[in-house]
Order: sequence, then structure tokens, then C-alpha cells
Amino acid sequence: MPEAACAQELRHAVVIEDDDGVRRSLQLLLHGWGFHVRAFSGATPALKGEAFGNADVLIADYRLPDGNGLDVMRELRNRGWAGRAVLITAFPSEPLRAVAMSCGFSFVLEKPVRRQTLSAAIAASTSV
Repeated sequence: MPEAACAQELRHAVVIEDDDGVRRSLQLLLHGWGFHVRAFSGATPALKGEAFGNADVLIADYRLPDGNGLDVMRELRNRGWAGRAVLITAFPSEPLRAVAMSCGFSFVLEKPVRRQTLSAAIAASTSV
């Protein structure tokens, strides 16, 4: 599947990543795939307001300065958000993967995230 095709049905994405360079890279990549992207440096600003009102996909870092991606997902699921989600981390492990999946993440990707891997994860998420 071409990379741009993975974004044909998903049009809105939220990125939560505290590293400015990684956040901006993900934002530009997703925008290039046709997403409207809202990007945040932490959990608190992302969970305020209406960022997830029309969001189809979430890409969240595991370790954030004000929490973690798992807590974000738990809160979103409690609010009834049913979008697709990818957790990114520099510290992958099977226990983390199991907890992430139980929280509602579809994929856990290791940093640095490769463009093709993220594209495949988003494309696979759309077929669920």
C-alpha cells in the first residue's frame, strides 16, 4: 500500500510527543500523508479542549513530562473516544506492549520510528 493511501480514510491525527524534533517530524510526515494534525508536548494540553473531538488516530509517546501515553489512552477510553492509537517508545518490552494493547493501543513502535513502520501501523489500524 502506498504511504499516502494509508491516510485516505483517516483525516485527523493527534501527536503527543515531548521531544520537539520528533514531534515536528511526525507532524510533517502525517501532514504529507494527508492528515490534519494537532501536536502537543504533553498529556495535559492534549487532553484539554477538543483535540480528540474529530481525531481518528493518536500517536503518543510512552514517557511524557506530565504522565505517559498509557494514562492518556485510559482517559480517552473513559471519555468514549474510540479512535485508533499507536504508542511510540525508546524502551519497548513485552510487558509494556501487553499493557499498551490492553489500554487500547493497536501498535507499539520503537523509537526512532521508521516512516515505513508507522505507515504500515496506520494502514493496518484502518482495517480493524
